[in-house]
Amino acid sequence: MVSVEDLRKSYGERERLHGISFEVRAGEILGFLGTNGAGKTTTIEILEGYRPYNGGTVSVLGVDPAHATRAWRNRIGLVLQECELDPVYTVRETVEIFARYFRRPTDVAATIEAVGLSAKANDRVGQLSGGQKRRLDVAVGLVGDPEILFLDEPTTGLDPIARREMWTMIEGLRDAGKTIFLTTHYMDEAEHLADRIIILRDGEIAAQGTADELSATLGYHTTVTFDADPALDLDALGAVVDRPVEVREGVVRFETDRVQHDLERLLRWARKGDVTLRNLQAVQPSLDDVFVKLAGDPARDEREVES
Repeated sequence: MVSVEDLRKSYGERERLHGISFEVRAGEILGFLGTNGAGKTTTIEILEGYRPYNGGTVSVLGVDPAHATRAWRNRIGLVLQECELDPVYTVRETVEIFARYFRRPTDVAATIEAVGLSAKANDRVGQLSGGQKRRLDVAVGLVGDPEILFLDEPTTGLDPIARREMWTMIEGLRDAGKTIFLTTHYMDEAEHLADRIIILRDGEIAAQGTADELSATLGYHTTVTFDADPALDLDALGAVVDRPVEVREGVVRFETDRVQHDLERLLRWARKGDVTLRNLQAVQPSLDDVFVKLAGDPARDEREVES
């Protein structure tokens, strides 16, 4: 659906994108993440055909967006980070207006139903809640029956319940066969929704893959913790799990990439020694952990200063 090879973009003498390459596969949700100023907006605007680029090749639905035609624009859907729809029109009227821009729009009522706004179809936009307005933004992006939908920060500003409802709707769109290019600042959102993830940093791709692949690539391990007992023999415990064990603020912890193996040995040791493992937890790294490590890599920062 999308193929990007060695994409470069400069503003004056400053290069903003330094030769990034990636692809988006049909029927998947691709999470596109990055720190502020990483180049996410520049990249997505190039893919949407609204910004020229300086080098590399870009193909969206087999077309270079820099030479987009109206026929090509009929095949993509956009949900911008901020949309200001006219508050005077009703939900139905708003979707009908945008439907007229497309050659083969979807059924207006069906589109409104797909985003969960059937009960609000005759309400004015100005009367909608924040979450309902974002659903309407998605309806406007869908009414042209796009093959790929660009979602730019779809849940920013929404309360937790509205965010979860939006997640369910986005998952439903993927299940219906839509390809979705998702940008978000919420790591839990990307981890929950995205089939694959790209992390952009300073105009370069820092990592890409599934959430599990990113964790494995960066060498992250599951952290096992339990409350420390004053009589606990750390050296003996370290020998049992065959890895360093430490105590921080009254909590015993060690990292492992053999979770089941080490937990079984730990539990056998505890039973044999009549040791109670209070508040035992095995916590896997989250995408947020991966992102923070990439965004704050001191060695990389030093290399950037030297260059």
